[in-house]
Amino acid sequence: MEKFPEFELENQDGEKVGNKDFEGKTVIYFYPKDNTPGCTTQACDLRDNLGHLNELGVKVYGVNGDSKRKHKNFIEKNDLNFDLLVDEDFGLAESLGVYRMKKVFGKESKGIVRTTFLVDEASNILKRWDNVKAKDHIDELKTYLEEEA
Repeated sequence: MEKFPEFELENQDGEKVGNKDFEGKTVIYFYPKDNTPGCTTQACDLRDNLGHLNELGVKVYGVNGDSKRKHKNFIEKNDLNFDLLVDEDFGLAESLGVYRMKKVFGKESKGIVRTTFLVDEASNILKRWDNVKAKDHIDELKTYLEEEA
């Protein structure tokens, strides 16, 4: 089984979060940028379903290259109820192959490709969703978790 890489990143409050914080199952989702339409939709869907995910024994973390200040603003603006992790040098995203060349509005640039990982407390990757569509992903995630529960 593929392992999630060892990591330690700061959350929006400067607290260190890493593999040591994996309990039960953890959803770690990589998204391009705070305060953009698709990323806001995805974050708010997770926020609105966090109670249900927690009942299924699942914790949630979002990750991208934005600063603690931007994460804090995004959390406050959208009343998010989970931590966002700072990967400013894209080290973790790169090690998982989710920071790469992509086309946005016909323009090629390097960035985070929306990807979600489900990991267990031993850092085993139980499931990986690539090229996630922000709008419908929560339903896909819940269906998978409910079937596994």
